[in-house]
Amino acid sequence: MRLKDKVVIVTGSTSGIGRAIAERCVAEGAQVLVHGIVRADGEEVVARLGQSAALHLDDLVDPAAPARIAAAALKAFGKITSIVNNAAIVPRTTIRTSTVESFDRTMAINVRAPLLLIQAAFDQLKAHQGSVVGIGSINAHSGEATFLDYSTSKGAMQSLACNLANAHAVDKVRFNHLNLGWVLTPREHASQVAQGLPPDWLSHIPAAYIPSGGLIMPEAIAAAVMFWLGDESRPITGATVDLEQFCVHARNATKV
Repeated sequence: MRLKDKVVIVTGSTSGIGRAIAERCVAEGAQVLVHGIVRADGEEVVARLGQSAALHLDDLVDPAAPARIAAAALKAFGKITSIVNNAAIVPRTTIRTSTVESFDRTMAINVRAPLLLIQAAFDQLKAHQGSVVGIGSINAHSGEATFLDYSTSKGAMQSLACNLANAHAVDKVRFNHLNLGWVLTPREHASQVAQGLPPDWLSHIPAAYIPSGGLIMPEAIAAAVMFWLGDESRPITGATVDLEQFCVHARNATKV
């Protein structure tokens, strides 16, 4: 039980990567506050996880939501030892289509909410020598043409982790950051179809993007997160780890 006696808040954990992380946390002995915005999805996850999980629904675009999430975890389990800032939105924007509204919403959910949640839970994190894991994206390094707002937010999230790690190692609170490559989730599959790809698009991905033969699965990400939440990675803080199938910087260097 790598996470025995841990209480973990996992944002965006009613589906996809967040759900896989929440399920693995419970399997490793933790209690988990499941967060999301869709009640039916959240209730399904909590029913599956049993007494080791509690549900809190809240929209992270509201600046008061992080404090409510922290309070819900304390009410349910009496302490907070860990946070996985996973929730994010992935708008498709370019220099011509980005708007004040789209940019502000992306930054509010992807960057401001993680900061405010850490702030709301910081006393608890310090008291329990806690760990915070940020779920980022390799787009933080260079981005893609249609991910302007998203890539910018993930770069900021990476900087947030680095700053907090440097500032609070003395407090024994650790901040590490994972930049994910292309992960197959139900939302990602639906998103690709909505953009015009056929339902069997998974069978036609260029080999350059999946040299191992398939996309990364949420369970692989969840397994990696356990190391950074657990005490076996102590005292490491401030790490940024790219979880991808190829060297990100080398691939970026070859782009035209």
